[in-house]
Amino acid sequence: MIEITGDIPRIYTALAEWLACVIYIIMLPKRWNKWMTVAMCVLGLVIQSAFLVLTENVAIILWIPVMIAAVGLMYGLILLCTASTPVLAGYCCAKAFLVAEFAASLEWQIDSFLWKFLGIESLFLQIVLLALIFEIVFCGIYFFERKMRSVSFEKQLTVKELVSAVAIAVSAFLFSNMSYVITNSPFSSAVLADTFHMRTIGDLCGLVILYAYQTRICEYMVEKELSAMQSVYKKQYDQYRYYQESMEMIHIKYHDLKHQITGLRGVTDEAQRKAWLDQLEHELDENRLMERTGNNVLDTILAAKIFQARKNGIRITCVADGKLLNFMHVTDICTIFGNALDNAIESVVTLEDPDKRMIHVALSRQKNFVLINVSNYIAEDMVLEKGTLPATSKRDRENHGYGLKSIRQTAEKYKGTMSLRAKDHWFEVRILIPEQ
Repeated sequence: MIEITGDIPRIYTALAEWLACVIYIIMLPKRWNKWMTVAMCVLGLVIQSAFLVLTENVAIILWIPVMIAAVGLMYGLILLCTASTPVLAGYCCAKAFLVAEFAASLEWQIDSFLWKFLGIESLFLQIVLLALIFEIVFCGIYFFERKMRSVSFEKQLTVKELVSAVAIAVSAFLFSNMSYVITNSPFSSAVLADTFHMRTIGDLCGLVILYAYQTRICEYMVEKELSAMQSVYKKQYDQYRYYQESMEMIHIKYHDLKHQITGLRGVTDEAQRKAWLDQLEHELDENRLMERTGNNVLDTILAAKIFQARKNGIRITCVADGKLLNFMHVTDICTIFGNALDNAIESVVTLEDPDKRMIHVALSRQKNFVLINVSNYIAEDMVLEKGTLPATSKRDRENHGYGLKSIRQTAEKYKGTMSLRAKDHWFEVRILIPEQ
C-alpha cells in the first residue's frame, strides 16, 4: 500500500454517513413519534462517530470489515427509525452510503486544495467549508430524492432491486478507493491529487448509475401499471358491449311475454288461469332489473351488475339521474361504474350475513358538480391513509388497486377528484366532477 497522507478525517465520514441516513429517515414513514426519532438519530450519530474514530488506525486487512460494520450501523439506524421493510431500508442504505462517500470525498478534496495549495489554515474556516459543502450536497440530494420518490416503487421493491443497488454501491466504492489498497493496477494512482479525483468521480458515477437504474425501474413499473389499466378499460368496455346486447334481448323477451299474457287474458275467463297469469305478471315486474336512469350506458351497466348481484344474494339500490353523464365518453362511464360496482360486489359477497350484503349507488347534481357515490357495507371500519388504497384479500396482491386507480384517472380526466371513506361500517367511493 502506498503512503497517502491527508486522508478524510473519520469524524467527517461519520457525519456524512449520518446525514445521508437522516435524509431517508425524514422521507420514509416513521416507526416512533417525533422526539423518540430525534433521540435515536442523535444516539446513532454518537455511535457512528465513536466507531469510526476508534477504528481510524486499524490494519489495512481490517479496513473492509470496518467499512462493512459502518454500513451495518447505517442500515440499523434507518431500519430502527422508519416503518419500512428490511428490503426498502437496505435499498435506502445503499444510496445513503454512496451519497455519504461522495459528500465526504468532495468536501475533503476542496478542503485539501484550499489549505494545502493556497496555504490557508483556519479551523473556523474548515468548519464553515464543511457545513457549506455538506449543506449543498445533502440538501440537493434531499430535494432530488423527494422529487423522484415513488411510493409505488417502494411498495413493489424486491430483493432483486436491493441486490442490484448493493452491487452498484460496492462496485463504485471499490473503484473509487482502489488506490488505497492496490498500487499496481490500471485503476490505481500513486499521486494524491489523482487519488482524490478518482474517489470523488467514482462515487459520483456510482450515484448517477444507481439513480439511472432506479429511474428505469420506475418507468418499467409505470408502463406495467398503464398496461394493466388499459386491460381494465378494455375489459369494462367489452363487458358493456356484451351486457348491452344481452339486455336488449331481455327487454325484447320481457315485452313479448307481456303481450302474450295480455293475449291469454282475452282467450279464457277461468279464475284459476287468471290467478296464475296475475302471479306470472307480478313475478315479471319483480324481476325487472331497474328503472331507466336516462343514460343508456349507465342503464346497461347497472342492469348487468344488479343481475350479477342478485345471483349472490346482494341488494343494490340506485338513485341516479343518468342525464348528468351525457358529457362523458362511453368507456369512461364503464370505467367508473364498472370498477366501483365490481369492487363493491367483491367486498360484500364475502359477508356471512345476507342481510348485510348491501350496495348503494347515487348520482346527483351538487351545485355545479356531478356527484357519484358508490358505497357498500363492510364488517369492520378501516383506517385509510391519504394516497393509499384499502387492503385486499385477493391472492394477486401485486395487481391490486388498478380499478380504483383507473377511476381516479378517469375523474381527473374531467378535472374531477376521487376520494375514499370508511365510516360506520360503510365503505364509500366518492367521485366529484365539474359539470361540462
